[in-house]
Amino acid sequence: MNLTLYVWRQKDPLDKGRLAQYETKDITVDMSFLEMLDVVNEGLIKKGEEPIAFDSDCREGMCGTCGQVVNGVPHGPRRKTAICQLHMRSFRDGDAIYVEPFRSRVFPVIKDLIVDRSGLERIIQSGGYISSHVGGAPDGNAILVPKEEAALAMDAAECIGCGACVAACPNGSAMLFTAAKVSHLASLPQGRPEAAQRVRAMTAEMATQGFGNCGNHYECEAACPRGIKVRFIAKLNREFIKAGSGEK
Repeated sequence: MNLTLYVWRQKDPLDKGRLAQYETKDITVDMSFLEMLDVVNEGLIKKGEEPIAFDSDCREGMCGTCGQVVNGVPHGPRRKTAICQLHMRSFRDGDAIYVEPFRSRVFPVIKDLIVDRSGLERIIQSGGYISSHVGGAPDGNAILVPKEEAALAMDAAECIGCGACVAACPNGSAMLFTAAKVSHLASLPQGRPEAAQRVRAMTAEMATQGFGNCGNHYECEAACPRGIKVRFIAKLNREFIKAGSGEK
């Protein structure tokens, strides 16, 4: 495959940035999108040019480190697929592909396609955990969890914290991310004792970090590489109301 890439290049947070054009040849359909960028970078290095900076780690769609906007869509055209798992068979020979960083005022660009997503980490630090004494691992059946609640918790726990929901939302909202983390722990017996404190702290930190509010656009669900449902935002709202009323 021969492709024309238009890639966002920005040397630092203060740089204005621009789209740079690259002609890419002999790309195979079996390459992942990031492997294609690796090939482009090898060519740039051979020519003595600065390679394209982008985030990646596991490259298995699990860690949430990767994140790019491809042709205007966070993580690219395939539903429930992280950019590292997007393969070049999703494109056609001769295509023009626009590659940009996640666009949100709470995700400032560090360099090229890398953005600062530490705002999400601060939301987790504010309460996305349970407090427990260290020691040996308890027996798996020591606390019985109903199947429905366990399934709900597992669905919420699929969130990998990539930030695609924020980039896709017109309001730059982190509601889907926060809702998934709150719902995961609130659905389990181990997380219930701190549920009220957790939802108050995490929603307050979400506002402090400058994330917007949910506008029911559903773009977050459409962009999520793990398919997290917006129903968890409804559960977040219920948990918040319960926390305010003192209901257990």
